[in-house]
Amino acid sequence: MGFLQTSEPPLVLASTSTTRAALLRSAGLTFEVVAPRVDETSVKESAKAEGVTAEECALLLAELKAKRGSDEKPHALVIGADQLLVCDGAWFDKPNDGEEAKRQLAALAGRTHALVTAVVCLRSGVRVWQHVAAPRLTMRALSPATIEAYVAAAAETVTRNVGGYAVEGLGIRLFSAISGDQSAILGLPLLPLLGFLRQHGVLRD
Repeated sequence: MGFLQTSEPPLVLASTSTTRAALLRSAGLTFEVVAPRVDETSVKESAKAEGVTAEECALLLAELKAKRGSDEKPHALVIGADQLLVCDGAWFDKPNDGEEAKRQLAALAGRTHALVTAVVCLRSGVRVWQHVAAPRLTMRALSPATIEAYVAAAAETVTRNVGGYAVEGLGIRLFSAISGDQSAILGLPLLPLLGFLRQHGVLRD
């Protein structure tokens, strides 16, 4: 196994996010990846209709993903995560194309938004830990020409990230201020998760 990591329980990441997997690997963790089948759009629409908060919805989606992974790997400790971008009460999803990315960036420009990031861990189908972080990011006022140039330069990456940007790349140039854990901004609050894994016996001190 990885550095100071026990072999039991095995660790599973229920996510198709390459960024989340890279964060875990950078921390020296050994794990298996399972692709969870969750209709996120339907869940979000139902949550909005029921007046569920963004934090509650992110936790619900994270747990649903972890549950799918736990169904496949019942003896593992399964990590599920989800992230919602919230600006002035509106929820944003990953843009479908460059034109939608431009509209999202125009809506976020000059404003502060939160990246509500939830992580849930299940073992034998039972939730054993959860955490929500909400880093805040302030985007610069952007001209239409700047948005056009950014989307052209960032190319297909604009559709891979909620809000149409990635702060680990060219997207960092769109912001005037960022507060909060960098790993949470990338989709997985790593320090709280590592703390839980130590408490749960997956990692040794």
